[in-house]
Amino acid sequence: MEPATAAAACPRLLVSLLLVLSCFVSPELVHGQPDALGFISIDCGIADGPSYPDESTRGLRYVSDAGFVDAGAGANAGINPPYSDRELAARYLTVRHFSGGAARSCYTLRGLSPGGRYLVRSSFYYGNYDALNRLPSFHLYLGVNRWAAVNVTAPDDILIFEAVVVSPADFFQVCLVDIGQGTPFISGLDLRPLRAAMYPEATVNQSLLLLNLRRPAARFALNRYHFWRPASFYKIYRYPFDSYDRIWQSYGDIAAWTNITTTANVDVSKASSFDAPPVVLRSAATPVNGTRLEFSWSPDTSQNNDSSSAAYLLLLYFAELQQLPGNVLRRFDILVDGASWNGSRSYTPKYLSAEVVEQVVVQGSGQHTVSLVATPDAILPPILNAFEIYSLRQMTELATNNGDAKAMMGIRTTYMLKKNWMGDPCAPKAFAWNGLNCSYSSSGPAWITALILSSSLLTGAVDPSFGDLKSLQYLDLSNNSLSGPIPDFLAQMPSLKFLDLSSNKLSGSIPAALVRKRQNGSLVLMIGNNANICDNGASTCAPNDKQKNRTLIIAIAVPIAVATLLFVAAIIILHRRRIKQDTWMANSARLNSPRDRERSNLFENRQFSYKELKLITANFKEEIGRGGFGAVFLGYLENGSPVAVKIRSKTSSQGDREFLSEAQHLSRVHHRNLVSLIGYCKDKKQLALVYEYMHGGDLEDRLRGEVSVATPLSWHRRLKIALDSAHGLEYLHKSCQPPLIHRDVKTKNILLSADLDAKISDFGLTKVFADEFMTHITTQPAGTLGYLDPEYYNTSRLSEKSDVYSFGVVLLELITGQSPAVAITDTESIHIAQWVRQKLSEGNIESIADSKMGREYDVNSVWKVTELALQCKEQPSRERPTMTDVVAELKECLELEVSRGMGNYNSVTSGTSNLSATSTDSHNDAQANDLKQQSVLELGQVGDASPTHIGPAPR
Repeated sequence: MEPATAAAACPRLLVSLLLVLSCFVSPELVHGQPDALGFISIDCGIADGPSYPDESTRGLRYVSDAGFVDAGAGANAGINPPYSDRELAARYLTVRHFSGGAARSCYTLRGLSPGGRYLVRSSFYYGNYDALNRLPSFHLYLGVNRWAAVNVTAPDDILIFEAVVVSPADFFQVCLVDIGQGTPFISGLDLRPLRAAMYPEATVNQSLLLLNLRRPAARFALNRYHFWRPASFYKIYRYPFDSYDRIWQSYGDIAAWTNITTTANVDVSKASSFDAPPVVLRSAATPVNGTRLEFSWSPDTSQNNDSSSAAYLLLLYFAELQQLPGNVLRRFDILVDGASWNGSRSYTPKYLSAEVVEQVVVQGSGQHTVSLVATPDAILPPILNAFEIYSLRQMTELATNNGDAKAMMGIRTTYMLKKNWMGDPCAPKAFAWNGLNCSYSSSGPAWITALILSSSLLTGAVDPSFGDLKSLQYLDLSNNSLSGPIPDFLAQMPSLKFLDLSSNKLSGSIPAALVRKRQNGSLVLMIGNNANICDNGASTCAPNDKQKNRTLIIAIAVPIAVATLLFVAAIIILHRRRIKQDTWMANSARLNSPRDRERSNLFENRQFSYKELKLITANFKEEIGRGGFGAVFLGYLENGSPVAVKIRSKTSSQGDREFLSEAQHLSRVHHRNLVSLIGYCKDKKQLALVYEYMHGGDLEDRLRGEVSVATPLSWHRRLKIALDSAHGLEYLHKSCQPPLIHRDVKTKNILLSADLDAKISDFGLTKVFADEFMTHITTQPAGTLGYLDPEYYNTSRLSEKSDVYSFGVVLLELITGQSPAVAITDTESIHIAQWVRQKLSEGNIESIADSKMGREYDVNSVWKVTELALQCKEQPSRERPTMTDVVAELKECLELEVSRGMGNYNSVTSGTSNLSATSTDSHNDAQANDLKQQSVLELGQVGDASPTHIGPAPR
């Protein structure tokens, strides 16, 4: 516990009365803001509600962290017995833990003074809160710079970290970073303002981290010590004794030391740069016998300092506590690692007047020693009243500029966006927010240059915070539900060159300034698919008389023209359909099936006869593929729609009822990333399935160059194919009841449309034609060698994670262009995963990336997909991600690639000035849409919206 620090002269009854009184007179604190003292005191993990007084600090009020945590991250939990049975301060009885999978979780402390100096303290007490007894490790950050590694070594360890920082803005952030070694958590977080003159070594570019080395006799590992004996009622001093609420703890018993105390006041005015509390200085350590007093410290491993260059700030506090006769002298030399702190000058402490001796020590060895050695003429040994040791940490990582950071936090709050939007928007780069493109400088803060919030479920008005992004060049707000007028401030954004507001619910006229920018070519503006927007360049949409007449003429003329065109088109279509239908009827007259003539829906649960299949395929004339179950033929339905007909090559060993039930079940599975099963055939011993036809062929042929194309697949397109395919598998796993496991995921079963949109094919086919797939391998599990999950192969236990394994192989093929078996010699091949791991050990991603991509890709994106692919193949299967996890990771990888593509945006958009000022809005939108797709790599498809589910989820 933190022992009580009330004065000995103050009876406990009086203290209790004061605390009770404070409950009535202390106003409730505003979440996210300092209290009347300028303090922020957070008890992490308690429910949102009233504050409470802390007894150990004479009633400092602690509040819930609900108003401080970014995007409502984390969950609350209480400490479990026996660790909750100890006498602990209340803030150690609960924690907030961050187990949601976010890499970074942050607290934002607001209402600060830019350039102000603050003490920041974070506290951690695990106490087996999760009942797992797994001791975690994670990292702690001051803003965007690493502070310490939090390594919990025992369930009852209390870890406290303190730092002196200068806040660059009116807010400051403390972040916990998941490093994959357990769930980050926190018990308490405090912020205390310091006087401007205190700790001058702390600057915007340098923070002071209190050394965290544990002594056996000390309660905490904080290296800020006083020398009152442990037997004293005072063991720990903090507020109110220290008006800045620093924690001072006893150094503990040293057999060779004693202490000197006084009840007199100690003047601290000469030590005002550090303002040690007078009560701390009224005791001093001194040797019992001898002339030397020494203490040592070692590097703090939690701070990850380079021992050869780490710098420390050493603060020694002295005050003479005995009134000495004139002939009695206390004088000593102060040595650090054997060298005098100030040349040859010795030091004599002043009676009841505190001074501080400070020295910056540069690490040169594993341990440092401070020696206070009496001079030859001294009568009394040296003394030491208190000391602090800080590590000097350079704040090398530059954050996002204040204006952009506050604007993004405002946007996040307004639209309640989750994503990975925690902490600083741009920094560190590894934690940059999804959907942003940032410009980084080696000498200044980062600036946001692009923001993609397409398909992000935004509602309400366009928030004014967008206008505060002064360096923003590209803003995509398309495919949301934004309403109200287009705001004028968008035209005042100085750097904006591309604005997409299409597919929203905006209304009214376009601001004239935006119209002028569009007309002079300085802005590409997209506003299509907003039903209530009018684009007449005026300040109002109300038409004048001429406009009314023109509108009336148009209202009459347009329908007449359209009707005429439709009439002509209908004649042409009917003529062509009659020719096709005559041919069809001539071929099908002999079938004479009333059941089929009466069927009104040709695309759902249709059961074909074998004769029908012969007819629609022209007697199986054009074979377009072949698999383990048989050949695939091109056919055409009565309405001319192309289909792929999969004919089983052998007679069926499966019962009619089982096959029909499964085929009908599969024909009800509809999703935009699944190839639609139109119908099936069970005619005596003939089995077949009829699918929609995919004009782009399969992914395997596309990757191997067996499909003649003008250009190879770009990395962006490969990521889109991967994401489409992952969506399809996620739907099978999560939205089908019961879950549908594909069993044979491979590039051959990923088909492409003419526009290269991907769809999963043959889902459920392994089950329908089980005996065919068993011929591929020598044991019971079904699948294709190279893609087959070893765990499934060995145990015959099938799960969704078997599909995840196979999809990992598909991802590796997309990255490398290689087949599952990679040839390393003329006679030897190894599995693609083994080949990738061998190449990655060299640390060069370009050694595995498909050379046909021409190194046109974001390296981080390729790295992340590679790591994801290898995670999909982890053993045991429970270590693999789910397809939902895979979808989320692929979205982030696609956004990284999109951000790279936007780097060329300026050179592309500079050519837009030749857009005609008199062009129609639709023409402008068409050109702008082409520009958008070509120059920013289809950015509108990077949003978080889930794919559309077309049709009901099957049983």
